[in-house]
Amino acid sequence: MKENIDKLDFIKIKNFYYMKDTIAFFAASTARMKTILSNQTVDIPENVDITLKGRTVIVKGPRGTLRRDFNHINVELSFLGKKKKRLRVDKWWGNRKELATVRTICSHVQNMIKGVILENGSLVEIRNFLSEKYIRRVRMRPGVACSVSQAQKDELILEGNDIELVSNSAALIQQATTVKNKDIRKFLDGIYVSEKGTIQQADE
Repeated sequence: MKENIDKLDFIKIKNFYYMKDTIAFFAASTARMKTILSNQTVDIPENVDITLKGRTVIVKGPRGTLRRDFNHINVELSFLGKKKKRLRVDKWWGNRKELATVRTICSHVQNMIKGVILENGSLVEIRNFLSEKYIRRVRMRPGVACSVSQAQKDELILEGNDIELVSNSAALIQQATTVKNKDIRKFLDGIYVSEKGTIQQADE
């Protein structure tokens, strides 16, 4: 046995390596470092109220109320200051993937805040038109909202109080999907106006 050991360049003793003809030792550990504390904050606007029930966040604003549950993520949610106008997300002793959830929660809360104070449907994005990678973005006119129809597939609904602004927004979408440098008799792709009317029918 002694002869076999002499032929080796190094020998392993438990979790340490002893290099032949040296006195250097180093630990053979695979443990990864963890961050003690990682936190981020979200500013709360004056016209928005946020309520915490454990890890459930309730956001109230002029446009309504949104609720989201974060119980599946092991983080701490708390308010900063007496006025409670800043939300703090803490993660203790987290690895790389766990620390990423801190920013994820903050992004979700910021999107909820935007949803209860801002008008939706002001920007329309058209993707994969004629299999192109270019993304067409069309800004709606003031007071016009665009939504996807739940009753019919591939249908957009434009709503607004001003008929001229609604018609102009529809024209912008149609112009953005105009086929160029191709035979329009064969390439019929595009977005066209199929129906016009009022949101609430007048009493007859």
